[in-house]
Amino acid sequence: MKIVYLHQYFNTPQMAGSTRSYEMGRRLVGLGHEVHMVTSYWQKERLDIKKWFQSTEEGIRVHWLPLYYSNKMSYQERIKAFFKFAWKASAKASSLESDLIFATSTPLTIALPAVYAAKKQRVPMVFEVRDLWPDLPVAIGALRNPAAIYAARKLELFAYNNAEHIVALSPGMKEGIVKRGYPAEKVTVIPNNCDLKMFDVGPQEGKNLRVQHSWLKDRPLVIYTGTIGIINGVDYLAKLASVVLDLDPDIRFLVIGSGKDEKKLVEEAEKQGVLNRNFFIIPGGVPKNEVPAWLSASDLATSLFVDIEEMWANSANKFFDALAAGRPIAINYGGWQAEMLEATGAGLVLDPNDIKSSAITLAEKVRDQEWLSRAGNAARKLGAERFESNKLAGELEKVLLRAVESN
Repeated sequence: MKIVYLHQYFNTPQMAGSTRSYEMGRRLVGLGHEVHMVTSYWQKERLDIKKWFQSTEEGIRVHWLPLYYSNKMSYQERIKAFFKFAWKASAKASSLESDLIFATSTPLTIALPAVYAAKKQRVPMVFEVRDLWPDLPVAIGALRNPAAIYAARKLELFAYNNAEHIVALSPGMKEGIVKRGYPAEKVTVIPNNCDLKMFDVGPQEGKNLRVQHSWLKDRPLVIYTGTIGIINGVDYLAKLASVVLDLDPDIRFLVIGSGKDEKKLVEEAEKQGVLNRNFFIIPGGVPKNEVPAWLSASDLATSLFVDIEEMWANSANKFFDALAAGRPIAINYGGWQAEMLEATGAGLVLDPNDIKSSAITLAEKVRDQEWLSRAGNAARKLGAERFESNKLAGELEKVLLRAVESN
C-alpha cells in the first residue's frame, strides 16, 4: 500500500513528545508499505524556512511544514495553528499518490485535509481518535462558547462520517464514538504501544543519571514525564511531595516536561515548600530517546490527570512507557487503566482528592523493595503481552488493508 499518514505533531525519538506515529509508521514500512507522513515542524530552530521540506526517518518519507506550536499558546493561538496546517496540508496530502489516507488526531481539524485528500484521490480514509474531542475541552472549561462547541461537534461527526474505519486508543474512546452513531463493528481499539526494545536499557544508565544529580544519588525516585498542562493536574504531585516530606524526607519527586502550567507548577511547589527540597523539575522536557534512562533511574512512575471522568478513557504515552520499562506506575484516576493495575498488581491507584492517604500509601510502597520488584515485573509482563509495538502495528496494518479492500 501507499499510505499518506497525516499527523500534525509527528515526533521522532530525537524530539520531546509522543512517538506513536513514528513507531507505527516505521513498522508499516518494515511490513512492505510506502508511508508518507504529512506533518508540521514546530520547533523554533527551523521556522526561518517558509515552505515544505522533506526527510526520511526509518524509511518514512516525512513532509514537514514549518509552523510554530507550543502547549503554552493560548487556545485562540492553537486554533489558528490548527486551521493553518489543515489548509496547507490539504494541498500537500492530495498531491501525494496513495491507496489510503490515514489521519490521527489531535487536533480534530486533521480531518479536514484527510477528507479532502481522500475524496480528491478517491481512496478510503481511516481516522484515529487519540482523545475524545470536544468532550475534554468542554469538560475542563477550555471550550465554553456554545457556537464553538456546536462547530466542534459538527467537525467530530464530519470526521467520523467520512471515515471508512476508525481506530480508537481505548475502550472508552470506542464507546464515545459509538454513542455518536458510528457503527461499533467499524471501530477497532488499538491502544498506545510499548516499545520493549527501546526501554530495555538496563540499570546502569539509570545509575549514571543518579550520580550526576546530588539531590538524587541513591534516594527513592518518583517520576513524571510528560505534558504539564491544565488537564494533567501535575500540581497533585507537588501536594503529595509536601506530605511525604514529613513522612520520609529522602524520597524524591521529579517532573520532566513542558506545558502551559509550568509556571503554576513551580508556584505550587514553592507554596507547598517542596521545590528543590524533595520536588524537582527539569523544564522543557527531554527527547523521547532520553526517557528510558530516566525511567531506569526511577523507582515509581506516574500518570496524572485532573479529577474529571472524561479523562478516564485516556491512553497516555507515559503509562505505556512505564510498562515497557518495567516500572510500577501510580495513577490518580479511574477507568480501564486503573482496572488493569488492580487486576495485575502492576501499580497503584491513588485517590485524587485524599492527598494524605495517597502520600502514605506511596511512601510505604516506594520503600518496599519486594513490592517494587513484583509490581515492576507485572508491568513489564502486561506491556509485553497486551501492548507490544510490533503486535499493535500488525493490527493496524490489518485495519488499513481491510479499508483498501472494502473500497
